[in-house]
Amino acid sequence: MPVSRVRGHCSGSPYPLRVQDSTLPIDELLPAIRASLEQHPRLVLEAPPGAGKTTRVPLALLVAPWLDGRRIVMLEPRRVAARAAAGFMAASLGEEVGRTVGYRIRFESRVSAATRVEVVTEGILTRMLQDDPALEGVGALLFDEFHERHLAADLGLALALDVQAGLREDLRIVVMSATLDGERLAGFLDAPRLSSAGRSFPVELAHVPARRDEALEHQLRRTVELALLRHPGDVLAFLPGRREIARAAAVLAGSDALRDAGADVLELHGDLPVEEQSRLLRPATDGRRRVVLATNVAESSVTLPGVRVVIDSGLAREPRHDPNSGFSRLDVVRIAQASADQRAGRAGRVAPGWAYRLWPESQRLEPQRRPEIAQVELALLALELAAWGSDALRFVDPPPRGAMAAARDLLQQLGALQAPPVSQGGRDGAQDVAGTAAPAAPTSLRITPAGRRMLALGTHPRLAAMLVAARGPVAGALACDLAALLEARDPLRTRSDALAARWRALAAWRDRRVPAEASRSALAAIDAAARQWRRRLRLEAPPPGNLPGHALGDLLAHAFPDRVAARHPLDLRRYQLANGRMARLLDDSELLGEPWLVATELRFEARGDALLLRAAPVDEAALRRDFADRFVERDETRWDAARRALVAERVRRFAGIVLDSRPAGRPDPAAAAQALTDAVRDLGLDVLPWSEGLRQWRARVASLRAWMPELGLPDVGDDALMAGLDAWLRPAFEGRSRLDALGTEQLAAALRARLDWSLQQRLDALAPLRVRVPSGQERAIEYAIGDDGAPRPPVLAVKLQELFGLADTPRIADGRVPLLLHLLSPAGRPLQVTTDLRSFWDRTWPEVRREMNGRYPRHPWPEDPWNAVPTHRARPRGG
Repeated sequence: MPVSRVRGHCSGSPYPLRVQDSTLPIDELLPAIRASLEQHPRLVLEAPPGAGKTTRVPLALLVAPWLDGRRIVMLEPRRVAARAAAGFMAASLGEEVGRTVGYRIRFESRVSAATRVEVVTEGILTRMLQDDPALEGVGALLFDEFHERHLAADLGLALALDVQAGLREDLRIVVMSATLDGERLAGFLDAPRLSSAGRSFPVELAHVPARRDEALEHQLRRTVELALLRHPGDVLAFLPGRREIARAAAVLAGSDALRDAGADVLELHGDLPVEEQSRLLRPATDGRRRVVLATNVAESSVTLPGVRVVIDSGLAREPRHDPNSGFSRLDVVRIAQASADQRAGRAGRVAPGWAYRLWPESQRLEPQRRPEIAQVELALLALELAAWGSDALRFVDPPPRGAMAAARDLLQQLGALQAPPVSQGGRDGAQDVAGTAAPAAPTSLRITPAGRRMLALGTHPRLAAMLVAARGPVAGALACDLAALLEARDPLRTRSDALAARWRALAAWRDRRVPAEASRSALAAIDAAARQWRRRLRLEAPPPGNLPGHALGDLLAHAFPDRVAARHPLDLRRYQLANGRMARLLDDSELLGEPWLVATELRFEARGDALLLRAAPVDEAALRRDFADRFVERDETRWDAARRALVAERVRRFAGIVLDSRPAGRPDPAAAAQALTDAVRDLGLDVLPWSEGLRQWRARVASLRAWMPELGLPDVGDDALMAGLDAWLRPAFEGRSRLDALGTEQLAAALRARLDWSLQQRLDALAPLRVRVPSGQERAIEYAIGDDGAPRPPVLAVKLQELFGLADTPRIADGRVPLLLHLLSPAGRPLQVTTDLRSFWDRTWPEVRREMNGRYPRHPWPEDPWNAVPTHRARPRGG
């Protein structure tokens, strides 16, 4: 087909298109996009897959007056998409990639001084912003496929908004998405919102659930064969990842139906060579049908020509925090409904299509994809924020506090963050009973020079710490091997807990002696990644051919200082970890007898010891050299739960590992108070000497706090008291050496000290312990808090005769809360429960009077309770 030159994308543009089809749905919206950005620096653009937003919008903005010759940087979530978008735009201009349009991805760059549109992957954008917050030479940032909600995209947008607010009011920010809550995002950004129509045809949906015990690859084969028989065009099948794609390709290779249909089976994933990617993104030239097995890279980022049928497994690999490894790992998860709709839409791009879903029609999916920031490990994010110098960034969804606190704690152990120097007369933060500095507040932590070197490497801080710590070219090359091994899938098919077995397999592969239990393709990928790391670190030394005894562990200790483990003195299979937990070896462990290990992967059990899944021996001498500050000897005081007493010891330890201990003298009073407080933290609040009066005091405070929040009463619930033990309880333990030495009076004083004198007076006035009733007596009010944390109605239990003449229900809390009256018989048994005393006298009293008059004749039961004399006594005999 001849190629024509057109100017359909931008009237008067000096960048003519060279395309076979010059019209896309987004073209009609381009004038509105340019006009909006003339008036407003931010824009939310919604456009379905195939509308052309990725390749049309950047080129259309090149001639915008506000751009003034500067570059446009467009963020793509995947390398495949970045290459494809840059290649398509360059081809539409009749140029090679690297001139007007270029791209930068990890370990690869094709840009030049002439580049005006630069397509980058997510980590590249973050580095650009960190290295040059003013973004000199950049006029616009485009966030493509933002609906995928990758962590790096959320961070990039937060950083860009900070730059725009503080340094670059003229910077344009465009957030583009196919399936997203555009209204919410536009509100968050205070930005206009534009929507483009898609170009699609009807797609017929069908569900093909698995048969009993049918593996995914066989279910897929059955559906592919059905699709080729019934429908024309190419088939696009969505699978979670490379592993499932390889299994499916192997099964389809034996299909007679595919051979009869003359169909080729092709793969599409992020690790595919560039030439193969380019082939897939072009129409087949020989007329043969294609069955493309793809990850979710084909969901929205790239367009495959000729697809008429989509087969969707309903699965994807997405990052999730893996506490076993300490990293975020890719787990197979169910996709969201929005993703399922997008995948199905791929079948209707050129003509009516068909989508087969490999799950039951009754199965319901989550509406939208959850953002990564809510479910991955956040150490890299915490390090980026420390380098930026501010936590006060605006995130679409803020990072969870617990995950951020854990991330900062890890970064301190890795040497990437530290507290600032203490001013004269201060101290380095509170010391716990073991002498470890309490975590500093997030805003007080500063990035260290080592932390900046780690950040520049663009990988997880654990791996970066190891790479930075490697001394000399040989250790550096070995660290590159380890980084590649830890980031990759396991190359061994057999179970082994020795990380050295993986490295030996890698060394054998390099020597062309691949072990039978190893995967050639996995080792090839690991070797390529290690080679990339050596190039990145400018290491000319080749990887070592043999392994010194503890070389792996000595390096890994810098990545996993919290997982250094020492053998238990009485059990060869048990180890104590530096984080204080216990772990045990596999029954067939290759590491039995090693005195010190560093674990790279653990399986944490809900109860009992963790399981050491993968580890390497580490040399104690190397630990003492590299982590000298973690070897300490000091007096410690702790609570012995078995003896229910304090124990004072002289302890030698490495971090949380006790190496040796011996009895010490009398415990330091401050340490004793802290140890007793920690005992309450472990045992719970019930161990304290609560009285009914104290329980009522807490209920009164909690109730009044809910009824009158303007008073500013403190939270005295269980969670709040546990969180603040050091502030309110530890002072009460000063001078004591036993838990039971704290009496009810001392506990009451510690609790009541949480309220100043004026608040205590307000509490007594507004939520009193007792109330005077018409009989002249004072009766107790009972307060209670429900299981949901909300106050229950306060109860006043009183005999009926004591309320004669009282029309309205007594109220507390400045009249806001009526008492719940438990009206009692002369014998103290409940007759009625009400908050409307007037209604009781008018409607219920006559019936109660008739029933009770004969039962309690010595007590008054007047016809007119309004004017009767209230009393708490019976009538005298003969009265």
